[in-house]
Amino acid sequence: MHCSYFAAERCHSCTLIEKPYGAQLTAKQAQAENALGARPDLRWIAPFGSRESGFRNKAKMVVGGTVGQPTLGILDAEARGVDLRDCGLYTPGIHACFPLLAEFVTLAGLTPYDIPRRTGELKNVLVTESPDGELMLRLVLRSQEPVARIRKHLPGLMSALPQLRVVSVNLLPEHAAVVEGEREIVLTDQETLRMRVNGIDMYLRPQSFFQTNTEVAAALYRQAQEWVSEQAPASIWDLYCGVGGFALHCGGTAREVIGIETSQEAVASAELSARQAGLSRVGFQAGDATAFALGAPEAPELVIVNPPRRGLSDELCRWLESSSVQRVVYSSCHAGSLARDLAAMPSLTPRRARLFDMFPQTSHFEVLTLLERV
Repeated sequence: MHCSYFAAERCHSCTLIEKPYGAQLTAKQAQAENALGARPDLRWIAPFGSRESGFRNKAKMVVGGTVGQPTLGILDAEARGVDLRDCGLYTPGIHACFPLLAEFVTLAGLTPYDIPRRTGELKNVLVTESPDGELMLRLVLRSQEPVARIRKHLPGLMSALPQLRVVSVNLLPEHAAVVEGEREIVLTDQETLRMRVNGIDMYLRPQSFFQTNTEVAAALYRQAQEWVSEQAPASIWDLYCGVGGFALHCGGTAREVIGIETSQEAVASAELSARQAGLSRVGFQAGDATAFALGAPEAPELVIVNPPRRGLSDELCRWLESSSVQRVVYSSCHAGSLARDLAAMPSLTPRRARLFDMFPQTSHFEVLTLLERV
């Protein structure tokens, strides 16, 4: 894949972009197999590849430049804005909205935040597109000062972008290298973006997590659903469940499913999805995955885990190892932490694994693994 930004040395995020995609996928598969080591009982299924471009459903754009000429992209070494509106990773729908968002920055007088001087207001613009082409826009500000102007000009933006459904302001007053803050102010009547995946409606709130590659996420959920259906467990926990992707795909009338997630917003979204799908035996709770497991009176037959890059906590690994859980479906975005966690749970043996290339042009990927107690 050719990228003019990479060729001009303006952006180096896609570290593998000069390598043919087939070679990328082969190298990632080798990396995953090496990380898990030689395991005679483990069967690797052929990796699930992605489109090379136009796959990212979310854009996290740092705002630079000036009110009159804002940049949407990244910052260079001197904290100056580098405009990346033509980046080939984003979906066509996200591409189409960038010029209108830049115009909105100017019209609403949203001064880009100047990191060296610590002045200005608008830090980041976050855009998410649903599979149906609808959009969520989040404006990350230093303070509430510009909110009145944003409200004033928002009807014009929504008229120009009829697919825009959810708009919010996120407040990040700290001078910190993070994307967003804790407080969110929703400016539209609609507060959730519907993410329809495999015929299941999931709902994304402004601060909820969703995989950035919708097509590959759909395949990931289908694979987990297939493995769980084969095992037919009567009870399932989905730990680190987010907006409920795995739980909603693996639930049904014949089994009890509980999803655990720290984000209250994500839990509210997952509960809405379960109600709409008629999954009366699929429920969700807000809380810490490790604390939930350690405090539960009994264990389920199967546990699904989808932890952050750091993997599972030591306590949760020890609990799984000593529990009566018969099978674990482990979705990992870091093969190294997956290998470490497997070493801490020797009685749960990997039987099947599959790589899902959620992040083409980079060295990152997702691995789904089915573990069975020996």
